[in-house]
Amino acid sequence: MPENRKPQHRLDPRKPLVLDTRELGRRPGSMRTVRFPAPAPDDLGVELIGVPAGSDVDLDLRLESVMEGVLVSGTAAVALTGECGRCLEPVTDMLTVPIQELFAYPESTTDETADDEETARMEGDLLDLEPALRDAVVLALPLTPLCNEDCAGLCAQCGERLDDLPEDHAHEVPDARWSALQDLIDTKTHEEN
Repeated sequence: MPENRKPQHRLDPRKPLVLDTRELGRRPGSMRTVRFPAPAPDDLGVELIGVPAGSDVDLDLRLESVMEGVLVSGTAAVALTGECGRCLEPVTDMLTVPIQELFAYPESTTDETADDEETARMEGDLLDLEPALRDAVVLALPLTPLCNEDCAGLCAQCGERLDDLPEDHAHEVPDARWSALQDLIDTKTHEEN
């Protein structure tokens, strides 16, 4: 093993996102398709929206043996939950993302010439789909999820949801230049009582 290579941890073939490619047999051109639901890993999302841990990730994948490894391509469909970036109401949605990742065989040219973090790697006949899934889903999430496109947000004065308030909703905001005079009136009123 080259000195600059980090030792890899052992993949657990029982994990739902670890796929066994043994039946491809390292024969370039051999292919198989797989469709299955897998539980979503923890922390698959960003601050305002994400995939609930343990919810179904519906995978529809094609595994192809190529010279350098196994090319995995297909889609992942996930349910999203979060909160609106304007009014903080709950948001639910569905997201389907494309996945395409080359998992390099140990001692392949790609494995030898690429940086450790640049290429996904096989461990024997096993590959771990979780990092590719995480990249695809998190990069496709909206930066500011909305409950609807026309969400008006929250009132800056009272904090209520503007879509739930009447159109003429307003707050009396006194002119700060008259605050000294208002203080004198308040003091005089207080003295008289």
